Amino acid sequence: MKNGDSILCDGVVLLYERLDSMNWNASDMNLFLQQKEYIDTLVVPLIKVETVEESMKASASSTDFLMNLVDYIELQFKGRIMVAPPFAYTPSMGLQQFGKVLSDDFSKSSFKHVFFLTTDSQWTSIATTGTVLWLPSIPIENMDDRLKQSILEDQLKQLLPQLTDEWRK
Repeated sequence: MKNGDSILCDGVVLLYERLDSMNWNASDMNLFLQQKEYIDTLVVPLIKVETVEESMKASASSTDFLMNLVDYIELQFKGRIMVAPPFAYTPSMGLQQFGKVLSDDFSKSSFKHVFFLTTDSQWTSIATTGTVLWLPSIPIENMDDRLKQSILEDQLKQLLPQLTDEWRK
C-alpha cells in the first residue's frame, strides 16, 4: 500500500497514511541526520529487471513482492531502519562489479548495518560488505489483502534471525 490508498475495513473506508517512515527522501533524511545514532540500519532493495519479453511479467511480479516486503519491514522497524531507493539492474550487468560498487559506497555511510534485499539468488554468491538477504519471489499481485499481509509476515519471520544476528554484532 502507498500513502493515500484507501481500504475498506468493516464497512468503513480507511485512508492509509504511514507516519514516521524512514525512506530516502528529503524530509526523512533530515530526521535521519538528527537521529542517526538510533537509525543504524539501511535496507537496499535490489531489483532484477528482465528485458526478455517472456520474463518481464515474472520480473515485475518479483519487484512487486520485494517492494511490498520492504515497505512491510520498514513499517515494523521504523525508527531503526532507513530504506534506500531500489537499485535496478538487467541480466547483462556484471553483478560482481555492481555489488562491489554498492558495497564500497554504502560502507562509507554512517549506517552500522547494510542489508541488500533481493529475490535474485545470484546475489548469494556475490561478495559484499553488507548482508545479502535473499528470498524467493512469491506472486502476490492477485492475492487479497489479508493473504498478502500473511505472506509478508511469514517472510519477515524468515528474515528476523538474520536481522537480529547482525544487530547483535
